[in-house]
Amino acid sequence: QSTFLSLMTSTASEAASYEFTTLTCIPGVIEYKGANIQLLDLPGIIEGAAQGKGRGRQVIAVARTADVVIMMLDATKGEVQRALLEKELESVGIRLNKSKPNIYFKPKKGGGISFNSTVTLTQCSEKLVQLILHEYKIFNAEVLFREDCSPDEFIDVIVGNRVYMPCLYVYNKIDQISMEEVDRLARRPHSVVISCGMKLNLDYLLEKLWEYLALTCIYTKKRGQRPDFTDAIILRKGASVEHVCHRIHRSLASQFKYALVWGTSTKYSPQRVGLTHMMEHEDVIQIVKK
Repeated sequence: QSTFLSLMTSTASEAASYEFTTLTCIPGVIEYKGANIQLLDLPGIIEGAAQGKGRGRQVIAVARTADVVIMMLDATKGEVQRALLEKELESVGIRLNKSKPNIYFKPKKGGGISFNSTVTLTQCSEKLVQLILHEYKIFNAEVLFREDCSPDEFIDVIVGNRVYMPCLYVYNKIDQISMEEVDRLARRPHSVVISCGMKLNLDYLLEKLWEYLALTCIYTKKRGQRPDFTDAIILRKGASVEHVCHRIHRSLASQFKYALVWGTSTKYSPQRVGLTHMMEHEDVIQIVKK
């Protein structure tokens, strides 16, 4: 883990071959595609971290605010390690590679529990939903299932402080296992195989990381000038022209007349667009004010 950090970033992290060397959280920055990606090297999580063992709570609190979890696993003992880490993160409400359950839930002042579903439910029934709500001392609510969710997923919705995060499982030390085993691990969903020691496959890992972060770089240009490629605006995937305005200056959207955009998001370049136009990676934008 620490070796990985020092390879990918310009930070020297304390590394030793015995477990749990990193006691605090060490940040490092990867520069990639014009974006600065901050990597936080967290201490290894030990069993019972969620109950506060081995400073586990602090580690997990930091993890909850990240955009992507990179789970560093030892390819020689991957499965056991992976299951243990997943269990610890699950128990503090971090859900990996899952989307939020599509359930509408609204507590009310009165009127009992109204229950509906738009799909056939195979794991939950109205009775079970009522039982779960009563457990949480909720006696008046509106519930609408829009997908076939499990009781656990319904509980996640009631509790409401769950974090849904993409996770990359990175199997390190592939130089110490057979080719068949490397192949098997590499084919698993959300998995990347690497070797820090031999610097294998790190480029591919960066590519995957970028994909999982789902970021977009936008370049701006002033009228009659060339685009400024030295200073990108980094936004989430699915960002609109309005998002770009807010990032440049908070009053810009109110003075906005139209924008000119060059890039893959347009039919022709430049195209004249409004605030709702969706931007794509490496688009160039020129904003015209009223």
